[in-house]
Order: sequence, then structure tokens, then C-alpha cells
Amino acid sequence: MNGIGLEVCVDDADGLAAAIEGGADRIELCAALSVGGLTPTAGLMALAGPPRVPVYVMVRPRPGDFVFGAADLDMMRRDIDAVRDAGLAGVVLGASLTDGQLDAPMLRKLTGHAAGLGLTLHRAFDLVPDFKDAIELAVELGFERILTSGGARSAPQAIEKLAELVELAGGRLSIMPGSGVTLETVDALLARLPVTEVHSSCSIREPAHDRRLVEMGFVTEDRRRTDVATVQAMKARLSAG
Repeated sequence: MNGIGLEVCVDDADGLAAAIEGGADRIELCAALSVGGLTPTAGLMALAGPPRVPVYVMVRPRPGDFVFGAADLDMMRRDIDAVRDAGLAGVVLGASLTDGQLDAPMLRKLTGHAAGLGLTLHRAFDLVPDFKDAIELAVELGFERILTSGGARSAPQAIEKLAELVELAGGRLSIMPGSGVTLETVDALLARLPVTEVHSSCSIREPAHDRRLVEMGFVTEDRRRTDVATVQAMKARLSAG
């Protein structure tokens, strides 16, 4: 990966193809990006492998919070097995306690089960009361990177906090800004943050093509679609930065 790497999150087969064609350095494979990303189907995982670029799979069994119980753990272990069976590069994990702290026992079980796969800690990190403690735990558990918006709704709103996180990480893992990273906002991030990678949907809004689908509640008025030209433009911007 030369320069600043680009991870593109996708949640369907067309998005996967667009990210690869556009030159993404890594793909975060999900379902339901509209709710922050869930575990994709086994079919989509199979379609992504053998990977032409590294593919990390979101392992999140349901929308809502990141407080997981025994049944959730069983599901996530099985999903990690499916990632490994598909020959993909890694998993994207996170788990919280009710007060927002990372759930260390749960994460130890998950990362242990994912031995041999790459590890990204997802934005459950943004809920923690103490970023320093959370970074130390992530390092201890072997995470390669933390996907974070710096505790804000979007990364461009928390540039100074993200700079602090990069300093706290001290090169032991990557702090990867994500949420709200677009062609319009990435320059401000790069100007302030010594990061090695960013996370973006590289998507455009597309109106619903069939009003009946909207009226029946199957789709919203518009959706976001991964766009090849946007991926290419973001790659060019990162290379220039």
C-alpha cells in the first residue's frame, strides 16, 4: 500500500465491484450500512473471495448497541468462521459494556477465535469514556487499527481529538479516521493528521427508481451507492496528500 491507504466500506455486490475497480486498498464488507454496518451474508463473503484486495468483514450481528450476550457471541464466532472459510483477510470487531467501556472479556473471546485473521476495532471505540485505556486494550488484543470518528458524529468534527488519538497510539496501531470522510472533507483531515489510512464509503446519493418501493417502505427516498469515479478521485487525493 503506497502513501495513504483507502479503505472503502460496501454492503452489496455492486459496491464491492465498484470499490475494486476504483482502486480501493482495502474493503470493509458489510450489510446494512444505513445502520452502521452489520455482518454480510455468506453469499457476499463468498463473492468477495478469493480477494483481489484485502477484505475485512464487519462482525456485528444486529443493529443497535454493542452490548452483546452469550447468543450474540455464538453468532459472531460462527460469522468469524465464515470469514475464514471464505478466505478473506480479516474481521472488524467491537463490543461494549453498558457504560460504554470496551467489553474486554468479550473482545478477548472474539479476537482469540479470530486468531490468524487481521483485526480492526470498529466505532464502538467512539463510545468509550477513556480513549487512552481503550487504545491500550486494543494494542494488548492485537488490533491493527481503530476505525474512529474521534468520538464525534463524524471525523471532520473531531480533528483535534483524532490528532490526540494518533499521539496516544504512538505507532503501535493505526488510527483510521472514518465517518463523514469525503472528497470535500478529506483535505482538512490530511492537513492536520499524520495518518496512514482513511475509511470512506466513496458513495453518491441515488434517488429511488420506483416510487412503489418507497410507498411500501422497502426503500428510502434515496440511497447511497459506491461510485467508481469517487473511489478513483479519493485515491488520487490521498496520493497527492
